Amino acid sequence: MAAVTAYKYQAQALMRDYLLADPLVPYTSVLMGIVFCKMAYDFTRILSSFYFKGYTSLTKIQRIEWNNRGMSSAHAIFITAVSLYLVVSTDLFSDRIKGPITFRNSIISTSALGVSVGYFITDLAMIFWLYPSLGGMEYVLHHTLSLVAIAYTMLSGEGQFYTYMVLISETTTPEINLRWFLDTAGLKKSSAYLVNGILMFVAWLVPGYFCSYMYFIISICTTVRLCRCTPLGIT
Repeated sequence: MAAVTAYKYQAQALMRDYLLADPLVPYTSVLMGIVFCKMAYDFTRILSSFYFKGYTSLTKIQRIEWNNRGMSSAHAIFITAVSLYLVVSTDLFSDRIKGPITFRNSIISTSALGVSVGYFITDLAMIFWLYPSLGGMEYVLHHTLSLVAIAYTMLSGEGQFYTYMVLISETTTPEINLRWFLDTAGLKKSSAYLVNGILMFVAWLVPGYFCSYMYFIISICTTVRLCRCTPLGIT
């Protein structure tokens, strides 16, 4: 009985400290993310029907996936741009600011994560609605884990730096989607398909190298600080 009471208090503390602390920013941004996805989906449909002659000849499920991938690319471009801006161009995660980097957050960083949560909710709903046409269990698992992880760091404000480091890898998503577009349009043997493959490799390599380099530098700096705090620099 005591254990049940303890878990009850922990759940209440979680609701008070995280879910109900300041709901306006995260929940509004999630709603904005869902609206953003709807707009991107419709924009892809309208643009494709006007400028791609083969769009109308696609099957219904192909058109839905086509529009869905346009929505996915729009989210990837948005979250990659925000991630690079926050990690590279701002002082939010700078060493010049005192305090643990794991607890740093801002209205912009939290709002952008909310938009990303809105995207994953929308895409996951479409996957379930049309299952398995838009993806099998691997997509469900990927989106569910991503949704839970991003929602937690959005609501708690913890670990946003590391979350954005991972989200930089979304640079590969537009190339992956373009690869599908070209394949569906019958352009698999075109030069555009080859160039896109090269760009996809570069888009995967650069963020991977960048993230590895950043983690290495952080590890070195942390080690140096710890050594300075111990007698004779020995841990």
